[in-house]
Amino acid sequence: MSNSKEILDFNKQIELQDNSFPMMQILNEEGKIVDQEGLKAAALSDEKLVELFKKMLFARQVDIRCMKLAKQGRMGFFGPHAGQEASQMASSFAFTDEDWLFPGYRDLPQIYSKGWPIWKGLLWSRGHQLGNEYETEDGKPVNSWFPQIIIGAQYVEAAGVALGLKKRKKDAVAFAYTGDGGSSEGDTYEGINFASAYKAPLVAFIQNNGYAISTPRKFQTAAKHLAAKGWAAGAPSIVVDGMDAIAMYLASKKAREWAVAGNGPVVIETITNRLEPHSTAGDDPLRYRTQDELDGWWKKEPLVRMRKFLIDKKIWDEKQEEAYVAELDALIDENIKKANAVEKQKISSFIKNTLEVPGQAMAEQIAKFESEGK
Repeated sequence: MSNSKEILDFNKQIELQDNSFPMMQILNEEGKIVDQEGLKAAALSDEKLVELFKKMLFARQVDIRCMKLAKQGRMGFFGPHAGQEASQMASSFAFTDEDWLFPGYRDLPQIYSKGWPIWKGLLWSRGHQLGNEYETEDGKPVNSWFPQIIIGAQYVEAAGVALGLKKRKKDAVAFAYTGDGGSSEGDTYEGINFASAYKAPLVAFIQNNGYAISTPRKFQTAAKHLAAKGWAAGAPSIVVDGMDAIAMYLASKKAREWAVAGNGPVVIETITNRLEPHSTAGDDPLRYRTQDELDGWWKKEPLVRMRKFLIDKKIWDEKQEEAYVAELDALIDENIKKANAVEKQKISSFIKNTLEVPGQAMAEQIAKFESEGK
């Protein structure tokens, strides 16, 4: 029997939305475990914890070096990802090489984790055609789509591939990333809804990093939790502390298990923060946020808390980190040299790459520019 008074209590509905998505946290801001059961369920050995932290350090060092290249005018487009190392690297740590990654333009670190060389990522940022070849150094294919520039479009693509994996009975899933801004795009909901309707194996990450370019999350939507948007499509949806690597790994691991078992998609909202500009294309974050806010987030960023945890466990120390960062810098230096050595694209090559078979006008343009050495 319906209760019209209760059903029509709209304030109660808002309250229910607010209370339906508790944030999962295992490792708190002080680097202490606050959920022993969660830690046990993650089943990360000491070796795996160190391996995960190294992946996070890798992402941070790539970010540091790419920001320096950008300031020197040697980078091209780059979306900084400092502050999202747990959200990105700990989540992708739960997937396999057979799983298909659908990244946004801020998600190059996850592609690198699949074996994509850094130098190709640098070329992608510079707009070079070789930057869209997704294979390892030894020529093996990397199961990743290109970093999507169109906000949210990767979700539609991921849903299609997820359905293909299901039809081919593959033991694999598609996993996609967008930001809080992307969650307001129609493509994001459409992709989740499609996957849910067909029970396609998709794990959808919404990285709530606080700002869609310069628009604060609070001005972007009245939804109490971005994860709630998954409920509209009938998908299980959760909120996770995106600064907590262990919680991110556990949530991703369980979501993959659910999806690959034929149950359909899972939506994971990660509460994180973008600590740097939206991109290197002239953004100044201090025009729309305060330094005090940034300083507060820097104190609880992913590397800080994970480092404390590992040091307390006596499986990591400052000397190890210094040595590993030096290794990373050497690796990045090598990749920068390789990217710089690649022949620059010419006007004629841009036209050649537009269509497989150039039309008459394009053929004439190609011949003209080639005769001029362009």
